[in-house]
Amino acid sequence: MFNRYSEGMTFGAHVDGSVRIDPLSGMKIRTDVSATLFLTDPADYDSGELCIEDTYGTHEIKLAAGDMVLYPATSVHLVKPITRGVRVGCFFWVQSLICDDGQRALLFDMDNAIQALNAEEADEKARRTLIGIYHNLLRMWSET
Repeated sequence: MFNRYSEGMTFGAHVDGSVRIDPLSGMKIRTDVSATLFLTDPADYDSGELCIEDTYGTHEIKLAAGDMVLYPATSVHLVKPITRGVRVGCFFWVQSLICDDGQRALLFDMDNAIQALNAEEADEKARRTLIGIYHNLLRMWSET
């Protein structure tokens, strides 16, 4: 989907809907991760930041044309009013194997730790154990 905001336009605080339906196939997709792809150079418009609230506060995001931000679809977010120019973007959703963003974060952190241990050639048995735990959690939590 695409959006176009010009002077005075905004999109208020909201959480994305939990399920989208493909209009052609009727297939349902759970919206676990939201994505916003910026298509306009930030010098071409003023304000219009994507503001995402999370545990650590509010993050204002205004990226270069062609850059994209991903964030949990459970996050409250909004677009600040445009004060000059036009902002065009593309937005869409991704269904993850893991629907819970807390579980996804744990798996992400564990995978990064495993990769660091692999790079350091840390104790092989300990690495193998952690890799097994990672895959068993993935197996328990994934929805395929």
